Amino acid sequence: VQLVESGGGLVQAGESLRLSCAASGFSFDDYMIGWFRQAPGKEREGVACIGSSESSIHYGDSVKGRFTISADNAKKTVYLQMDGLEPEDTAVYYCAAEFPAYSNVTSVYDVQYVHWGQGTQVTVSS
Repeated sequence: VQLVESGGGLVQAGESLRLSCAASGFSFDDYMIGWFRQAPGKEREGVACIGSSESSIHYGDSVKGRFTISADNAKKTVYLQMDGLEPEDTAVYYCAAEFPAYSNVTSVYDVQYVHWGQGTQVTVSS
């Protein structure tokens, strides 16, 4: 299983970025994929998650209304569209995968992810 994040970079407050998580090594038809972030000196924070049926989508409180998670199953890629970026969004962003998909997910923290990517840096300047 391999997860490769891309799309990070340096932007100004108010701008947008789209992160990609390209997956390989599993069938991508029954999964949970989540985005997490970790800023220096802070604990890892759940950002968003999506189930393979796309019926289970959840966001962390700090990004609701600004970030959107989506999946392209044909490309085996999950995206995180980040709009209205704020300096507080500065962090290394990681995607994580677990399979099969969970049922009854109610929060980004409900899934115990086993597989993790290497992360991509997002820096938002004020």
